[in-house]
Amino acid sequence: MEQKQYQKEEVIFREGDPSTCMYRIESGKVGIFLGYGQASQTRLTELSAGQFLGEMGLLDAAPRSATAVALTGDTVLRTVAEERDSLISSESPEEMLSLLQQMSMRLRRISRDYAEACRTVSDVVEAEKAGTEKDAALQNRIAKTLAGYEAARLAGQAEGGADE
Repeated sequence: MEQKQYQKEEVIFREGDPSTCMYRIESGKVGIFLGYGQASQTRLTELSAGQFLGEMGLLDAAPRSATAVALTGDTVLRTVAEERDSLISSESPEEMLSLLQQMSMRLRRISRDYAEACRTVSDVVEAEKAGTEKDAALQNRIAKTLAGYEAARLAGQAEGGADE
């Protein structure tokens, strides 16, 4: 499969682009952003060697859900599959198992974060309905949730895309 090197801050694909292939990171780091280049851009995650990107669009044929940007000048990506059938009938079952494991870990992390955010919002609403003060534990959860979102937003801005 084809390999390509990307320079630091080079866009690999943009949110909304057609999903034409899936990649495996051979070296370097890739940031995944929502709203890349906008003041409100948010870095969702940072991926490194051995991880995959672009798999969602290849599986469901939907446009790219986020923008991928090289975070280091030594970022090398290898095209793993250019169509769903080639992904499914891969010559490397180990690579597909690795992809499935990574997708499972990402889904678990997202599910855990979503459940915690929902629980925090629910507790805030209940406290406000009851007219009670938010206890220290709830205030800490609120601060942690907001800090996580703010950190992701600031990390996205620090990558330099907000000025494009």
